[in-house]
Amino acid sequence: MIRRSILIPAPSHMEARPAVFLDRDGTLTRYAGFVLEPSQLRLESGSVESIVRLRAAGFAVVVVTNQSAIGRGMMTEAQLADVHRELLWQLDAADALIDAIYYCPECPTESNETVVESNDRKPGPGMLLQAADELHLDLAQSWMIGDRMSDVLAGINAGCRGSVRVRTGLEPPSAPATSASDIETVENIVAATDVVLGECGHQAA
Repeated sequence: MIRRSILIPAPSHMEARPAVFLDRDGTLTRYAGFVLEPSQLRLESGSVESIVRLRAAGFAVVVVTNQSAIGRGMMTEAQLADVHRELLWQLDAADALIDAIYYCPECPTESNETVVESNDRKPGPGMLLQAADELHLDLAQSWMIGDRMSDVLAGINAGCRGSVRVRTGLEPPSAPATSASDIETVENIVAATDVVLGECGHQAA
């Protein structure tokens, strides 16, 4: 099942626009294991700058996050809502706007994160597909940024233009564990933003 914390609806008459989908933990925010309390949440260095740059270039910015702590019984959806309110507060305080947060509370049973157990949980594309439908997004011109193979594969499975993997998560990769040619591995969200904007013809800041 997919849940949504916030949604800024796009006007129905708006032409489909590209988006950058961001993983939360280890990408947008610092990896801290299971984040169960708002006090545990810290933005990754460069997150605010990256969101501002992406929005200035015309991208919607959507957070898509697996939150198995709910399925494991470690936290409630109300507690996750408190964490996401803190995330929004930190971003809003720096004028960094995101369009929506989607999360999947399901608990995985498979240790291999390249296996699609559920369409809703990354690497399944469900959160990206739902966001595209609700926000009127052009997936073929959109990107996925995350620290895990499940993140980048979700972008591929959703038909995104590209996926970028960052090294700021739990297990910084030396190289993507796949032969897919459209995955690039970079240091952090700032470098990933440079890739997206460079590929789309925008001058990197």
